[in-house]
Amino acid sequence: MKTPKKFVIKGGRTLNGEVEISGAKNAVVAILPATILADEPCVVENVPDISDVEISFRILRELGATVEYLSPHTYRIDTTAIRSHCVPYESARRMRASYYFMGALLGKFGHCRVSMPGGCPLGDRPIDQHLKAFAKLGAACKVDRGMVDITTQDGLKGNQIFFDCVTVGATMNAILAAVKAEGLTVIENAAKEPHIVDLASFLNSMGAEIMGAGTDTIKIRGVKYLRGTDYAVIPDQIEAGTYMVAAAATGGNVLVKNVIPKHLESIISVMEKIGVKIEQFDDAVRVSVDGPLVKTSIKTRPHPGFPTDMQPQISALLCLAEGTSMIKEGVSEQRFQYVDELRRMGADIQVDGKVAVIEGTGHLTGAPVKACDLRAGAALMIAGLAAQGVTTIEDIYHIERGYSDMEGKLRALGACIEKKAIIQNETGSQPDQDAV
Repeated sequence: MKTPKKFVIKGGRTLNGEVEISGAKNAVVAILPATILADEPCVVENVPDISDVEISFRILRELGATVEYLSPHTYRIDTTAIRSHCVPYESARRMRASYYFMGALLGKFGHCRVSMPGGCPLGDRPIDQHLKAFAKLGAACKVDRGMVDITTQDGLKGNQIFFDCVTVGATMNAILAAVKAEGLTVIENAAKEPHIVDLASFLNSMGAEIMGAGTDTIKIRGVKYLRGTDYAVIPDQIEAGTYMVAAAATGGNVLVKNVIPKHLESIISVMEKIGVKIEQFDDAVRVSVDGPLVKTSIKTRPHPGFPTDMQPQISALLCLAEGTSMIKEGVSEQRFQYVDELRRMGADIQVDGKVAVIEGTGHLTGAPVKACDLRAGAALMIAGLAAQGVTTIEDIYHIERGYSDMEGKLRALGACIEKKAIIQNETGSQPDQDAV
C-alpha cells in the first residue's frame, strides 16, 4: 500500500504567469481502450500524466498489449497480440472509465468479461444504457457477482440505438462497439461533448466511418479493418476551466495555454457574468480580475451547457463573490458532497436536493479538509489558494486521477503548496488508495 499524501496550501497569494493544459482525461480514457480495435500499432500523443492513464496502461498490458514510452506524453501502443477478453477485477475497480474496455473488447472479439467499474462516488451511475446499446447490436449481457459478461453468437450487427437520457459514457461505448459491426448503426439522443468528437476523430483516422459526432445523431458504418495511426489527444477543457477559476479566485492574471477556446464557451460566459475578465486567443485565454466578483445563477447541463465537472470549482469562486448565488445541478447525482468541506473553510452554502444557495462571504479561511471526488478536490484546491491561512487537503488520490502535476503547475504560478506524506497517527488509519 502506498503512503497516503496530502496537499498543504498557504493561501492568500495571487496566481500569475502561464500554465500549459494537458491532454483531456475524458478523451484519453476512451482512446486508450480504442487502440484495441486497431489492427496495427498506434502512437498516441498529448497523453496526460494522471493515475487514470496509469491504470489504463496497466489494463492494456494485462490483456497482452505492449505499451512503449516514446517521449514525454507520447506512447506507442501495440494491441495486436491481445488474446484475453477479461479485464481483471483489481484493475477495473480502480476507475470508472474501465467500462470503455467493454465496448472495445466487444467490438474487436465479439465478447468480453469486465468488472463493474469503480471511480468517484457520485451516487448511482448505472451502466444500463451501455448494456442497452450492446443488446441492440446483438450482444447478450449478463451481470454476475460484480462481473459483466457480454457475448455475441454471430457477431455484432448495426442497428438503431436510442438512449433514454443523454449519456456520455454509453455514447462512447456504443461507438466503440459499433465501429466494426456489420452494417449501419444510428445512435440517437447521443451526447455531444468534445471528448466524444475526439474519440470519433481518433477512430476515423484509423479508417472508421463515423459521421455526426458532436450532434445528437451519430451514424457509424462498420468496417473490417482499422489501420494504425498517430494521434494527439485534445486539450482538457475541465483542467483549463479549473485553472481559470483558480486565477480568478486569487485575483491573479494567468495565461492558460494549449486550449481550444470554443470548448470553453460556457465556462467563459459564466465567469464573465461573475465579473472575471477573459481575453481569448487562437489557443489560449488570459484570465484576470479588475473589480469585485458578483453573484450569478447557474444550471449545469450536457454539452454545450455549463459542465457538471466545473460545478464544484465555480461554487468555490462564488463563495468569494458579493451577494446570493444559486446553482442547480442538472446532470450528476450527489455532486454537492463537497459542500460540508467548504463549510469548514467558512463558506455559507445551503443545499436542497439538486439546488445549492451560496451566500458570498467574500473570504474563506484555511482548514483541514478531504477531497471526496476528483472535481470536489479541485474545488478545495481553489478554496485553499484563495483562503487566509493554511489548508490541508487529504485523499488527494482523487485529484491525481484527473490533474497532471497540479501542485507543480500551481507552484509555477506563485502558489505556496507542498505535497507531504500523511503520518499514520495523523488520521488513525490509512485509506485504501486502490479503491478509487
